[in-house]
Amino acid sequence: MPQINVGDISLNCFDAGGGPPILFVHGFPLDHSMWRQQLDVFAASYRVMAPDLRGFGQSGATGGTVLMEQFADDLAAMLDALSVTEPVVFCGLSMGGYVGWQFFKRHRSRVRALIQCDTRAIADTPEGVANREKLARLVLENGTEPVAAAMLPNLFAAATTPIRQAVIEETRQAMLRTNPEGIAAASLGMAARPDVAAELATIDVPTLLIVGEHDRISTVDEMRSIATRIPGSVLSVIPDAGHMSPLENPDAVNKAIAEFMATIR
Repeated sequence: MPQINVGDISLNCFDAGGGPPILFVHGFPLDHSMWRQQLDVFAASYRVMAPDLRGFGQSGATGGTVLMEQFADDLAAMLDALSVTEPVVFCGLSMGGYVGWQFFKRHRSRVRALIQCDTRAIADTPEGVANREKLARLVLENGTEPVAAAMLPNLFAAATTPIRQAVIEETRQAMLRTNPEGIAAASLGMAARPDVAAELATIDVPTLLIVGEHDRISTVDEMRSIATRIPGSVLSVIPDAGHMSPLENPDAVNKAIAEFMATIR
């Protein structure tokens, strides 16, 4: 996959297919491979792009704190480098969703529609901020293994974990190979992210919200609350899935995305 120079770093990006563009943005602390059940399916009808964000996968990393706004600006610069002039359908999961709110806010003209998966609009509580700061210290001092051990149990639906051991192990490996500096910088960036709940009513593009029915991080009730604030948005609850719905029940997620894409073409 090509390395695309974006300001002070290079981004690794899957780029395939032709037609209206869809930009898939991964969660924390993963890489573009979490969309593997979507990429080839949608590349048959659309131009599909799925980058590794700054600090993740095979992209360059920077230390300190990387804000969600920085990730959003990186993506806009990447689209410029890829000569993408048509507005994109932005599809983000979890942290990718946090980036999505900022991408819409800062680069509105580049957004055709939003697909926000298993994400949140509110800022972290003080306890949540402290936990993210603790995780940043943990990964810099001890590497990625304890981060993977701490996070994995909350990502997948407990009831379906036994039948998804291969998927869970692939997700664990993605975490283990992530740059510790990138994980720490993004964790601090999420701790500093703004509360966007009051801005949801200003979203004026077609919006699909996807959530796993057993998501314990961004619950169905929380995602439903987001849906009620975004005018005309659609909520799709994915059965037999937790926080990683695109990996846990890809057929249902792909069906929801395909039906949504058909309404906006």
